[in-house]
Amino acid sequence: MKKLEKLKKDYDEIEIPSELEGLVKDSIRQAKSAQKKPRRVKKWSLASAAAAALFVGSINVSPAWAQSMSSIPGLGAIVEVFTVQKVAIDEETYQANLTTPAIEGLENNELQNSLNEKYIEENKVLLEQFEQEVAGMKEIGEGHLGIDTGYEVITDTEQLLSIARYEVEIGGSSSMTMKYDTVDKENSVLITLPSLFKDDQYIDVISLYIAAEMKRQMAVDEEISYFTSDDITSEFSTIKPDQKFYITPTNKLVIAFDEYEVAAGYMGVVTFEIPTNIIDDLLVSDKYIK
Repeated sequence: MKKLEKLKKDYDEIEIPSELEGLVKDSIRQAKSAQKKPRRVKKWSLASAAAAALFVGSINVSPAWAQSMSSIPGLGAIVEVFTVQKVAIDEETYQANLTTPAIEGLENNELQNSLNEKYIEENKVLLEQFEQEVAGMKEIGEGHLGIDTGYEVITDTEQLLSIARYEVEIGGSSSMTMKYDTVDKENSVLITLPSLFKDDQYIDVISLYIAAEMKRQMAVDEEISYFTSDDITSEFSTIKPDQKFYITPTNKLVIAFDEYEVAAGYMGVVTFEIPTNIIDDLLVSDKYIK
């Protein structure tokens, strides 16, 4: 319990130095340098994790280098995604591996900062939740808990950047959740699902397609199991207006569902690529989806 209290105290009391910009630039430089060669992740005890973790309360990266590169004729904006923070905790039956991405090179510095701060805050909150749950388990003298977070760049074209972030929690059972961000690199705009369409008709059109596709897949493969109208309990009926999504390198819209959201747990995270021809008339333009 004392170790957890010390961890929380150390983590909460990390001071943000006045030389923030220099610190962040050094961190970014070190992160990039480390990615050029294989690196062994050092294991920390729960008590020392906070002191070891790189935590920056606000990322304020100067985009001067990226802007200078983008000014070269014929060369688009240089946007990079890299690991800015990595925390590994290994203590008896409690393990955590948290990896945080950062973006550099967007012309919209406000958008870039907000995304980077969001990614850091997500893992900070998860670490705090982890320590609280571990503290409760230690009080009763039993329990096992593991958490793993990371990211993947799904799309990185001259126009678009789609980043997926995953969280896997292992306790009595395991579960995975995903988060996605898709950015228009040319205009430095964060793309939302509603922003792609003229109105909310897309909700019904996409939902009907997914429901039919679920049944089609189950008909040809008995190992596939979705929650459909044939189920007595929960069933898929409609996507949310802001349903998780990303755009592929070939400009296709993909709708994503977390584990257990629309299918049996063994199916994991499931995705559906939506045929452009069924939503073509509903799109604001063919700029992103083709």
